[in-house]
Amino acid sequence: MDRLWTDFVNSDYHDWRGGDRSEDRLGKASWQRDFLERWQLNASVPASPEDELSMRNFRNELIALGARLSSGALLTDVEKQWLNDVMEAGHVRRKLNTIDQELKLQLIAVEAHWHQVMAEVAADFAMTLVEGEGGRIRICDNSDCRWMFYDDTRSRTQKYCDDKMCGNLMKVRRFRAKRKFQN
Repeated sequence: MDRLWTDFVNSDYHDWRGGDRSEDRLGKASWQRDFLERWQLNASVPASPEDELSMRNFRNELIALGARLSSGALLTDVEKQWLNDVMEAGHVRRKLNTIDQELKLQLIAVEAHWHQVMAEVAADFAMTLVEGEGGRIRICDNSDCRWMFYDDTRSRTQKYCDDKMCGNLMKVRRFRAKRKFQN
């Protein structure tokens, strides 16, 4: 299941099949447009060079934090303050609406800018920590992939971002290595 924060951090693409191809999609206007549309967020596209730099720095910090938590470390006070600072940059107002005949409380962004988007990403990451646990944050075991994901399996043993892609690829690699060793 994709989450806002995993979609954001995984904008740094690496060829999961082991090729040399990688790209930082964060700076591409098409990725920015798709991301904003998918998550129903608003900001100017293309992002300014300053906003791109802020987003890259934020993404790198979030990846580092996710990696630390995936290894079993606990959230420090400094990291908690960092998340709070990022979330504070995004101002929202609350509005009660009826959607599909059901009452919903919506948080509506006061301004449409990339700092608001980063605040929403940080809030989604914080909700992941509140609702689950940091130990469920994983980095795909396929070293070529590097995608980050949240392990929502009951057994807490998910190793790959996608069993059909990275999981199958690694299974084939293990099989071939074992077969090569036997010959």
